[in-house]
Amino acid sequence: MKKLITLLSALIIIIGCNKKEEIPEEKTTVPQTKESENEYDEPAEDPAYVFPKTGKKAEDFITEPDIFEIQYQAEGDLNGDKLDDIVIVRKDKKNKTAPRSMLVLFQNPDKTYRLDKVSHLAMPAEYNDSDFKFYETEDVSIDKGVLTIQLYGIGPSGNLFNDFKYFGNDLLLTHIETYNMGAGSHQSLDYDVMKGELFQELINTMEEEMPSTEKTFQLKPQKIKFENASPDAVIADAYKVIDAET
Repeated sequence: MKKLITLLSALIIIIGCNKKEEIPEEKTTVPQTKESENEYDEPAEDPAYVFPKTGKKAEDFITEPDIFEIQYQAEGDLNGDKLDDIVIVRKDKKNKTAPRSMLVLFQNPDKTYRLDKVSHLAMPAEYNDSDFKFYETEDVSIDKGVLTIQLYGIGPSGNLFNDFKYFGNDLLLTHIETYNMGAGSHQSLDYDVMKGELFQELINTMEEEMPSTEKTFQLKPQKIKFENASPDAVIADAYKVIDAET
């Protein structure tokens, strides 16, 4: 009888231990389930900056046409295949300070187009946060295989002209030209980005004869792709070199 009681006691203890071990397992699984249910993955890309790969006309590449529109459009052969390609500048219809996108569309032999390059930096925003327009006049053109962006400003903004050209599959920033009028002087810069040669002409307007001085600076040669090219930033870095050497 004592053996039976001892055996029953042992069984009760074993069952009790098993029940205690099962409790923490249930507690650990509950929060894991809640966490997976509430998990949120942000989209990899903003839909506003995802463009169709092909289209029959420039307008086919403007997603969300109720929000965006083509501001400028230029045509000409960029890749040397004797077909007229298209470059468009896309802007936000309502947000004047939003970045503007530039799209390079290659023409196919069947007269359709394919998207080749996109830049959100090559064309600066049109207005700043104070509702001030950076440049009074803007122009985008294609001539002899060169994509040119010409921005004309009054006062501190000055003029900013930029050239892009294809080298193989890369569309590179090749040339920047600026002209600025300040208090007591006018300054023009002619910058061969790929060679690193920067020519400066400074005109002293404080004197009646307005004498000019010229100087050439040797900067580091650069190969800046259209997708990553911010001409404003490139010329700002060039000014740092000029200030350091003058």
